[in-house]
Amino acid sequence: MNEKDWESFKEKFNAKSGINLNYYKPAQMQRRINNLMARHGVTSYMGFFNLIDKNQQLFKDFVDYLTINVTEFFRTPEKFIELEKKVLPELLQKSPKLNIWSAGCSIGAEPYSLAMILAELTPHTKHRILASDLDVEILAKAQKGIYTSNEFKNISDSRAGKYFKQVDGNFYISEEIKSRVEFKRHNLLLDKFETGFDLILCRNVVIYFTEEAKDALYRRFLTALKPGGVLFVGGTEAILNFRDIGFQHYLPFFYRRA
Repeated sequence: MNEKDWESFKEKFNAKSGINLNYYKPAQMQRRINNLMARHGVTSYMGFFNLIDKNQQLFKDFVDYLTINVTEFFRTPEKFIELEKKVLPELLQKSPKLNIWSAGCSIGAEPYSLAMILAELTPHTKHRILASDLDVEILAKAQKGIYTSNEFKNISDSRAGKYFKQVDGNFYISEEIKSRVEFKRHNLLLDKFETGFDLILCRNVVIYFTEEAKDALYRRFLTALKPGGVLFVGGTEAILNFRDIGFQHYLPFFYRRA
């Protein structure tokens, strides 16, 4: 594969999708794309672009493949226990009504997990939970709040009974929990950030980002947080230079704005 072909592909794909592949690690991204190209019998990046440009379903499948829409309720349960028992109670002492952002929310399991916890911690308070993702199709699924048995994991029997109803093998989240989450499309690498958040969750989203893109993103998260606000990242995404950015270590994979 020649470099000119790769650069042309990135430019065309960015113009079509709004996704700038320069922010992603090239080796990993090329490997993922090459796997798809081989499946479709294409031997050049521009040949693959021409294919997805003409086929809307293939284009959608490719964006899904790139944006790695894999998530589950209460992902890494022990971290959600820390969130419920320590992080949220401490934040609630400072702000009785929290402003929270689930960045890269995928199918909505993460913000709905938060909504369930907060419904139990503060049943009479409706906090703001903003949930954003780049993928409009996955946001539509999140807003419906309907999950298969494979997606329905890590939920206790008491919460399953309280917040879901089962119909024809699928699990429908309650309207009360759905009403606690606000969904919108947002490109983390391109769009403006709101400010004034008490808590931001960005977990298992930046796996394929370059180090430069991750550093810039974490600095933007810092300014989006209130002083004392907390950033919660994924289990493989420890921020090694958190002090240089302006964070304090709080708990493993939780960082507080100084």
